[in-house]
Amino acid sequence: MTKRLYYSDPYIKETTARVVDVKNLGNGLVEVLLDRTIFYPEGGGQPSDRGLIEGDGFTIEVTKVKEREEIWHEGVIAGRLPERGEKVTLKIDWDWRYENMKNHTGQHILSAVLKELYDLDTTGFQIFEHYNKIEVNGGLDWEMITKAEIEANRIVSEGIPVTIEEFKYLPDDLVKTLRKHVSKVTDRVRIVSIGNVDKTPCGGTHVGNTSEIGTIKILRFYKKSKNLWRIEFVAGNRALKTLNELLEDYWKALDEMPNKNRPLFERVGELKAEMDSLEGRLDELRRELWRWKKLALIDKAEEVGHYNVISLVEKWPMKDAQAFAVNFVEENPGLILLLASEDYVLFARNEEVDVSMRDLLSKVIEEFGGKGGGTDNLARGRIEAEPEDVLDVAREILREIIGA
Repeated sequence: MTKRLYYSDPYIKETTARVVDVKNLGNGLVEVLLDRTIFYPEGGGQPSDRGLIEGDGFTIEVTKVKEREEIWHEGVIAGRLPERGEKVTLKIDWDWRYENMKNHTGQHILSAVLKELYDLDTTGFQIFEHYNKIEVNGGLDWEMITKAEIEANRIVSEGIPVTIEEFKYLPDDLVKTLRKHVSKVTDRVRIVSIGNVDKTPCGGTHVGNTSEIGTIKILRFYKKSKNLWRIEFVAGNRALKTLNELLEDYWKALDEMPNKNRPLFERVGELKAEMDSLEGRLDELRRELWRWKKLALIDKAEEVGHYNVISLVEKWPMKDAQAFAVNFVEENPGLILLLASEDYVLFARNEEVDVSMRDLLSKVIEEFGGKGGGTDNLARGRIEAEPEDVLDVAREILREIIGA
């Protein structure tokens, strides 16, 4: 079994190990099993470490570390395959690891504060590259969030030691102090303690002192389901980077506004009202265009049996073409409208017409190939053929169906 050096000292950045096994995954990917490792495998909400495994004649850029009974290091290899028993050098991406340690320890503090202040239990946690998320079993508002954030950062600033102990059997007095319940200990359990602030079982890596975390900043929160709320936060240097990205986005957005004065929320409201007004005017113009287009098309309608058939090659987007078609056939009893473009075909009928548009489209697709569907009143699809050819065949099939 691989010895986990990151448990005894999470600050080890480089060490040596022996290759136990190698799997060639193809396409330049390999998996390596080692006798010991400083690479943390993905688990418990914390992503795996990244870094390098170097040997004589090869280098593996480790991108994933997974635990499947054993700890396997997956990565891209340059050079020859390593051999069993060979000595290698391990180097982790320290910036990535250290920020994960800060954010993971920050989560312990934030979860402990939410429990202490509002009796909210953390039911889920995950670290992502640019933010973290926790899920709690209760509602929140900005006042609660601000109070929790202030308290969490006060704890960080106190410089409280973070200690870790392993137990094969948990003492009853310790069990009572845990924030997170341990149902059963099969081998051993690691208890992470932050002074009197928090004690919880955890298999991740953590900083040795809360002062290393720097800052804990909550970015947003929202209701995910009936009794579940999600909080997105960030800590360490990632907090500064994320806040700067948000501020850059904020000021750039404000600079694009006609009125550049804060707050952005009001400026967006003004812009939205203006867009709604323009959309209303655009709708008026669209309907006026439709009116003239309908008059022109009606004059060119072809009589097929009892019905008027209009076929048209169009460049409108599908959404606009469908809105026009539905409105057109509703106003004209006995009308069938056949539309085709480079991107779609659309067949529509007035409800008085006794011909299924879905069946018509199906027969056209049999002729050319393609896909589509719809209802008896309106069908649409995509056919890889010239629009004029599609309309010619559609009219021909329509005549056969009507018997004209």
